[in-house]
Amino acid sequence: MGLGILIDGKWISEREQEDAQGRFIRPQTTFRNKITADGSSGFKAEAGRYHLYISWACPWAHRTAIMRKLKGLEDAISLSVVGAVIDQNSWEFTDEPGSIPDTINNHSYLWQLYLQADSNYSGRVTVPVLWDKQTSTIVNNESREIIRMLDTEFSGIAQNDVNLCPEDLYDKIEETIDKIYQPINNGVYRAGFAGSQLAYDEGVKDLFAALDSWEDVLSKQRYLCGDRLTEADICLFTTLVRFDPVYYVHFKCNLRHIWEYPNLGNYLKDIYQHPGIKETCNFDHIKRHYYISHPKVNPTKIVPVGPEIDLDSPHNRG
Repeated sequence: MGLGILIDGKWISEREQEDAQGRFIRPQTTFRNKITADGSSGFKAEAGRYHLYISWACPWAHRTAIMRKLKGLEDAISLSVVGAVIDQNSWEFTDEPGSIPDTINNHSYLWQLYLQADSNYSGRVTVPVLWDKQTSTIVNNESREIIRMLDTEFSGIAQNDVNLCPEDLYDKIEETIDKIYQPINNGVYRAGFAGSQLAYDEGVKDLFAALDSWEDVLSKQRYLCGDRLTEADICLFTTLVRFDPVYYVHFKCNLRHIWEYPNLGNYLKDIYQHPGIKETCNFDHIKRHYYISHPKVNPTKIVPVGPEIDLDSPHNRG
């Protein structure tokens, strides 16, 4: 997630991109190298070699923080966390509570890291970023690929014997992540950043049709792909956990709250209460980021007090 762009190495502030009908367009990520257990890709999975740059506010970066936690890779992969609010100067490393400075490269802004990797880089400046200390470059900035690498390629050095992409569910996991991406993960942004009533209506319709569909699926099984927690659940969770505090109001996704869905609401509590996941959720960063960083959506930058939602309350899953 980011609100600016580098063009030939120069930082330029910009608004979110949209097409002629006002539909939000999410640009593709650009650094797509892979870390492998044996190093055949040129990047070997090694303890202490890589550094993860994230925002607690960003749902895409949140995925990688969860995977790092669940696998027990905190000692193997170091971490920096940008401040909650993004402005015309890009993501900033601050001293606010919850943030962790750039102890590896000592940058003030995330765009400086992208320039370090490529002095002529043109493109969006986003989190997460997986950085290679050995070659001083960005390995990957695509969250889906980063969580897969952390899950499968770092197992030999992970402290926890956790596998969220078991071989027998691989195809199902891939299919599910694909199915939730456009209508839900990206759907809240399609609604929130819509530049026309048409674009907004399309985004909200697709979003709630998908939520209704998964509500039905979760009436029959505990997790998205069956009876086991998988990468697909992590990918949906980081959107659901932001839905009632942010997307319902800020992005006008106000047809229904997640807590109004009997199955999705309890499913959200189930994932949140899974050991290690709660510790990766920073609602202060989440709320301040969205309500302050998007002046086009919220010009006053007022951050709502609520809602009061107890994700630690009992659920009926499992």
